[in-house]
Amino acid sequence: MNVSPITGAVDPICAEVIQKTRVFDVASRSDCGHTELSGVFASAVGQKGQRVADTADWDVASDRVSHAYFPHRLSPLTRAATAHLHVDSVELGALRIAHIGWGADVSVDSEHRGAYAVNIPLSGYLQSRTGRHEVLSTPGRGTICPADTPTSITRWSESCSILGVRLDRDYLHREMVKVLAEPERELPPQIDLTTGDGRSWLQLVQSLSGRLRTGGGVWDNSLVADQLSGALTSAFILAAMPEDVGGTQAARPRIVKRVLDELESDPAKAWTAADMAELAGVSVRRLQEGFREYVGCSPRECLVNIRLSRARLDLLDGSGTVADIALRWGFTHTGRFAATYRAQYGVAPSQQMSQ
Repeated sequence: MNVSPITGAVDPICAEVIQKTRVFDVASRSDCGHTELSGVFASAVGQKGQRVADTADWDVASDRVSHAYFPHRLSPLTRAATAHLHVDSVELGALRIAHIGWGADVSVDSEHRGAYAVNIPLSGYLQSRTGRHEVLSTPGRGTICPADTPTSITRWSESCSILGVRLDRDYLHREMVKVLAEPERELPPQIDLTTGDGRSWLQLVQSLSGRLRTGGGVWDNSLVADQLSGALTSAFILAAMPEDVGGTQAARPRIVKRVLDELESDPAKAWTAADMAELAGVSVRRLQEGFREYVGCSPRECLVNIRLSRARLDLLDGSGTVADIALRWGFTHTGRFAATYRAQYGVAPSQQMSQ
């Protein structure tokens, strides 16, 4: 890993298989021996962090971040002798979620080979440049770095800790076509995370990141990964891409019926919003509008209702345990299945089984 000397230079309904979950942790220490951590990472990394003891070796710190997020070229912008680094990441299918803070003013150059980066400051700020776009991101804004394109974070402030989301290029492009029903749309250089879809997506990323780090339980279930990564990716696209003014009309009744027929035919499939939109040949937003206009609920609500009705038949037949039946029809969390079932039918699944 090339590290320049001191210069002013440049640099939240879910489920699908966690194909690989890896956690990288590192916390370097200051000369007085205490771990330099802050804010949102203190409890998580401070308890599990693998230390680079009293290191002044920026190469070590840079290598850790390269493995956890993206290969890059690092340039310290101050005379700090030690990299007060904290970093961890979890991997979920085509996505990776990382928490990174250098604890010093640095610049970072990367070409983001094969993947997009969404860098979200949780504190401090990032100044970035990609081609003609110069972006300043603070908490509530995220910088979107395109794949296979040189990007310079010209200043990553000393106090800046980021939540970084890495999205595989080809996977994201396929999902964009499904979600937007339009090829070759370009992502903007920045995403607003303070309101609406942006805030919801950020909350989903933060929640999943915390759960994936702990591991175990439903998060290791082989049925869970495609919907998790699909939900995160679809939600990101909807948050980042503005609604077209005028746009196309909502999905027509026959298109809505086509999707409903497929859901009825295979409700246990790990359906994502993007899958349904691709089947309909319209964007996710247009499909949702069509369902609400002609069916009175969203595609996801329809799918849940179909799954509940199939589960109810199996419960009445006594064909398996409650957990078996829930998983059979696409409910990966037994507790949530029981609560949803009770809300729909006024009785717990276990009580339904005994009737």
